[in-house]
Formats: sequence, C-alpha cells, structure tokens
Amino acid sequence: MPPVGGAAPACARSLAELLVALSAARALPKGQQLHGHLLKAGHLPAAASSHALLAHHLLTFYARCSLPDSSLRAFLDLPAPPSAAAWASLISSFAQNGLPAAAFHAFRRMLAAAVPPTDRSIPSAAKAVAAAADSTRPALAPHALHGLATKTPFAADVFVGSALLDMYAKCGNLPDARRLFDEMPERNVVSWSALIGGYADAGMHHASLLTFRSALAHAVQVNDFTVSCIVRVCAAATLFDLGAQVHARSTKTALDASPFVGSSLVSLYSKCGLVDCAYRVFTAASERNLGIWNAVLIASAQHGHTATAFQRFTEMQAAGFRPNHITFLCLLTACSHAGLVDDGKRYFSLMRKEHGIEPQAEHYAAMVDLLGRVGRIPEALDLIESMPMEPPDSVWGALLMACRMFKDADTAAIAAKRLFETGSRSSGAHMLLSSTYAAAGRHVDAALARKAMRDAGVRKETGLSWLEAAGEVHTFVSNCRRHPRSTEIYSLLEKVGAKMEAAGYVADTAAVVKDVDRDEKRATLGYHSERLAIGLGLLIVPEGVPIRVMKNLRVCDDCHNAVKYLSKCTGRVVVLRDNRRFHRFEDGVCSCGDFW
Repeated sequence: MPPVGGAAPACARSLAELLVALSAARALPKGQQLHGHLLKAGHLPAAASSHALLAHHLLTFYARCSLPDSSLRAFLDLPAPPSAAAWASLISSFAQNGLPAAAFHAFRRMLAAAVPPTDRSIPSAAKAVAAAADSTRPALAPHALHGLATKTPFAADVFVGSALLDMYAKCGNLPDARRLFDEMPERNVVSWSALIGGYADAGMHHASLLTFRSALAHAVQVNDFTVSCIVRVCAAATLFDLGAQVHARSTKTALDASPFVGSSLVSLYSKCGLVDCAYRVFTAASERNLGIWNAVLIASAQHGHTATAFQRFTEMQAAGFRPNHITFLCLLTACSHAGLVDDGKRYFSLMRKEHGIEPQAEHYAAMVDLLGRVGRIPEALDLIESMPMEPPDSVWGALLMACRMFKDADTAAIAAKRLFETGSRSSGAHMLLSSTYAAAGRHVDAALARKAMRDAGVRKETGLSWLEAAGEVHTFVSNCRRHPRSTEIYSLLEKVGAKMEAAGYVADTAAVVKDVDRDEKRATLGYHSERLAIGLGLLIVPEGVPIRVMKNLRVCDDCHNAVKYLSKCTGRVVVLRDNRRFHRFEDGVCSCGDFW
C-alpha cells in the first residue's frame, strides 16, 4: 500500500477505489485495517475534499457490512456541513440495516439542516417508513413524504416513484399505491413488482394476478421478486396449475435459480399437497438462503415428516446458517404434529440459551398446542400463565382446541372467557366451546354458548372446501347442491357410504352441537364440504392421481375417520389440507397417525 501521510488527491482516489472494492466484497477485516491506517495517518476526521471522499466510502463500506453504528462514526468524520450524498448514504445505512426510526430521524435532521432531498435520500426514507411498525409510524408519514417528493425535481423520477409506490403498498395503502402507479409517466419492473407484491401481501390474489398478466402484456421483464410474489399468491390460493405454469416460465428465464423464487416454489408445492415436488425443488436449488431452508422445514412439519424436519435443521446448521424465530416455529410445529413433547421443550429452550432468540407469542402458542394435543392441559395452562406478554388469541385458541379434543369443558370455559376478554370476536372460539360442551354431553351449555355467540353479533365462519381440476376451482359448503353435478356427487357418496358401513364405519355424532336424534345427526355429518369435494374428485380426477382437497377449517373427527374408510373402499389416495396440517389418506390409513 502506498504511504498515506501527505497523500495526494490521486492517491486518495486510489484508496477510495480500494474501499469500493472492499465494500463490494464485504471484506470487513481488511476494510477495518484500512480505516485504522487512515486514522493513524491523520486523514480522519477528514479536512480536505479528497479525504472527505474516503470518509464517504467508509460510510458505505460499513453500511454494506451491516454496521450502521460504524457508518454513523464515519459520517461524523466528514467535514461540516455534510453533503446531500453523505446524508443519503447515512439514511440508506440505517434503512438497509433494520433501523427505520434512525433512518427517518436522520432524514428529518437533513431537512432541518436545509439540505434538499435527492433521488437517493427519498427512496431510503420511503424504505424506512415502509419498514416501521404500525404503532411507531406517524399516521401521515407516507403522504407527507410523497408530498415532499412532488415538490422536488425528482417528482417524475421512476426510481423515486417506485420507492414511494412500494412504501404505500407495504403500509397497506393499496388505493394510494394504485393511484400513484397509474399517474407515473414511466414505470419499471420495480414499479410493477411493488404493486403485485402489495396486492399479494394484502391477500388480494385476483388483483395481484391481473397486474402480473398486465405486466407480461406490457413486455415487462419481470425479476425474481415479481415471480416470487406471484408464486406466493398461487400457494396461498392453492392454484396449482397456474403455479406450475409460472414455475415453467421461471425455469425458461433462469429465475428459478433465485433462492427467493425457490422458497416460494417449495411453499407452493407443499401447500398444494405435493410435498415430494417441494423436496425436489429444494434439492435442485443451486443457491440457498435462510428463507428456503425455513420453507422446506415448514413443508416437512405440515406434512408430518418430523424426522425429515429435524434432519434438515441439522443440515442447515452444518451449512453455516443461523436459525431465526421462524426456524424454531417450524420445529415446534413439527413436534406438535407428532406429539414430541420432550423434543419440543428442548427446541424451546435451545432458541433462547444457544441462539439468544426470545420466544414470541407464536412460539408459546405452538408449545400450548403441543402440550394440549397430548392431554397435558394443566401444564399448558401453567405455561400460558408464565408468559412474559399478554397471551393473544392464538394461545387461548390452541388451549380451546385441546379442551375440545379431550372433552375438558371446564378448562374450555376458562380459556373462552379469557379469550373473549381480549376483545376477540372469533367465531371459531365460540364454536369450539359449544362443541366441547356437546362432546361432554352438556347440550344445555352448548346451546347457551351458541346463544351467547348470536347475542354478541358473531357469525359462524362458513366451512369451505375446494378442489382444483382441469384449471377450474370447485368450491363447496356443507349440504350444498349448487354444483352442476350435485346429483351425481350425492348418488356416488351414498353408494360409497354403504360400502364404508359394510367395512365397519360408524358415524361419530358426539360433536354435533344440536340435541337432535341420531339419524338427523348422521345426515348433518354425511355431506360436510370436504366429502362433497372428494365426491367430485372421485368423478373427475383420473384413476392413479391423488384427489387433492383444501379446507379452510379443521377437519372434524368423523370426516377424518370417514375419509380413511373411503380411501380403503375406493382404492383412491386423498390429500386433504385443513387449517392445521396435511392429511394423506391411503388404503385406510392417514399420514397424521390420527394425531392432529
């Protein structure tokens, strides 16, 4: 390295170029050595303009090495007053490294210092506003920043506009995001992707798909983020055929090599019941990040492949990835679905002791679910009472579900009372309490629970099941006769039902909440939405192809038992996804081992 003392501007430029190279490589030790050398030589704090360039590149270097505090120190080494470019780099350093409040504070300090915003500082400020928690973000911050941007020379800049659009979308202001998108004189792939991603995150699947199709019609060269968003939409809506088409398109454009696309594809195939395809996507991934590891972990957990989930976790650590809170939630879910209490407790302890991750409400909910599934309801209640935060709906809901499974009506009443005290208007909680009373033979209490639900103005969530075949989605509700092939479906189910009864199937009417005679209870159970969807599958899904049905609520005990008999009597494989996990029924056996 050339001597730095009395360095000429040309030498300073050479050192700046070296810093740029070290930034690109994120070579922290070498960059710190150079920083120390500059300090010893007296070139920092900077005085000359050539040395200010070095300080500015140091700021960027530490930002890329995820050390925003060091970026701030480099910023303070700049000669006063800092330039607009230096302010933009500082704001970007905070925004990129998960410090949105510090980024926005720096942006306001810049404005207070009469430094005008630029096409670099506005996007960074927009990113900070988008990343801020709803509770800490000023209500009008997105509109205030947008208004400020319109008064600058960069109002029509495509990069500024795209950043503002992305900010609106991530803040949940989709109408404003759409309005800005329509007003933009120029759009790029970031603009389109921000709107598609915003619709996807808001659950507006149809709008997201329409926007994606419009982007393709406008010959937009979509990137891995765009494809990842649209695959997530297909996964959430279990649109397998469309998701497979997007996968094929991404393969042709080599975007499937992106770990972001890969993790979305793993989720797509898993949520559509094709876990083997999910595993193949993971195995073929040329590049992996923590997201794709977590995706394959949750796929294994939801499909009951607990040993595979544990093995993947070991492989992930061996590959040098540090688990995060999502990783441990996947592992706890795997333990819960298999009833592995000791393993669950070990992972729950491991996350805090070895990885410094404090359990969040969702981790406690998973532990309550695990303990409840094996009947350790008092222990689950003790865990809830020990929580360092107020237990949310999910925790009390997990306890309620356990009470329903083990007919513990007294604890169910306690859990429901505490849940309703949080202000929850969950219809599921009311129905769980009512069905728990019914299962325990307390029909008067069950009726009172339903009356309390009506008095509170809470409507029962409609149970839906759907099946995708030949590019069309068929949706059913219980006892529905609106489908054009309803007559065939009911006739076929009656014939199959007779074979099931001959094979030993007996309807479990204990959970029917109404106090009516047994025949009426059997009629109520016989045509639940998932059975109608499976009936259509028997008619239209080719032999040898699994019948894949999705359901928005937990499958009831009787339907679970009935589908086992149906698979044995028809020789068909049925993959049923409810709101808790996947069930693969084959030859009279379910992959969950009757534990869900």
